[in-house]
Amino acid sequence: MTALPLPYLVNLAGLILGVVFGAMVQRSNFCTMGAISDMVLMNDANRLRSWVLAIAVAMLGSQLLQLAGLIDLNSSIYAGTNLGWLGAAIGGLLFGFGMVQAGGCGSRTLVRLGAGNLKSLLVVLMIGIAGYATLRGLIGPARLWLEGWSVIDLKSRGFATQTLPDLLGLGFGLDVRSLRWGLGLAIPALLLLWVFRDARFRRHPVLIAAGIVIGLVIVGGWAATGILGADEFEPTPLVSMTFVAPIGYALQYLMTFTGATLDFGVSTVGGVILGAFLMAKADGSFRIESFANAQDVVSHLLGGVLMGIGGVTALGCTVGQGLTGVSTLALGSFVALGGIVIGGILGVRYLEEGNLPDAIRALFARG
Repeated sequence: MTALPLPYLVNLAGLILGVVFGAMVQRSNFCTMGAISDMVLMNDANRLRSWVLAIAVAMLGSQLLQLAGLIDLNSSIYAGTNLGWLGAAIGGLLFGFGMVQAGGCGSRTLVRLGAGNLKSLLVVLMIGIAGYATLRGLIGPARLWLEGWSVIDLKSRGFATQTLPDLLGLGFGLDVRSLRWGLGLAIPALLLLWVFRDARFRRHPVLIAAGIVIGLVIVGGWAATGILGADEFEPTPLVSMTFVAPIGYALQYLMTFTGATLDFGVSTVGGVILGAFLMAKADGSFRIESFANAQDVVSHLLGGVLMGIGGVTALGCTVGQGLTGVSTLALGSFVALGGIVIGGILGVRYLEEGNLPDAIRALFARG
């Protein structure tokens, strides 16, 4: 019996991780946009704590893999020496605002599609088209122009990566490995302390399980591409879960079968939809849902476009930067995450106020 070629094994791992991710998000209603809106509108931090728990687990597991020498997070796209701080900030703002208009981020949109929400089909198409246009198409030159004058070349300043251990190590003359141990343990510990100090959250086992499982899926992605995909002659690029660019590649693959490669990212997109479908069927939550009115169509269309543009400009989404990127301790990922959160809060205020100027005033007045 012939063993599966290495690329097929990596893709299979991506499919399985996607199924687990999609099923857990569907079961728990894990959602970054929902977490932000719950906190802003109802002062309910339960879903926010679940999201932070996922960050803590992803960061701890990823850093332990790095320290054990099993993967090299410094070779990931997030840790590069070109610090695109402005692209991360602007892209994060656009993505955060867009996810509120679309009723969920990229991963949540895939989950909703798997559970029968036809509105999410339009959002997925818009994310894919706008994302690909920003990556390689009509909007690409504007993105490259922004990068050209705002990117900071850290390599020319003596830094090896943009990760916090390297930046602080060189900046203060400290040992990088010791700093990685310290930050890789201390930051997750502080996050876990904040997460579990609330007794109300401790009474939500589904949200706790969601945070742990989704965090482990991020770690599993690094292991799938960095350990399983390690090949001396043709290594798999080191990536984990992210959805904006892979949605674009998945659409291209479905249309041509030759213009894009069936890789880890494309496999995770299919896995998330499949996992959400299976869970929705299992728990009876599968429902065919459509648009309520024309304004509903416009909101979802706009949200998808903004997420596609913003996600590519920021190099990731709430999962790609907010979980996967942050797990590498890359500075740009923290900037993008901050932009997404602020954009999400602004989006919620926009829905409240009905116009952008009042939403901006409400953002600064109430936070």
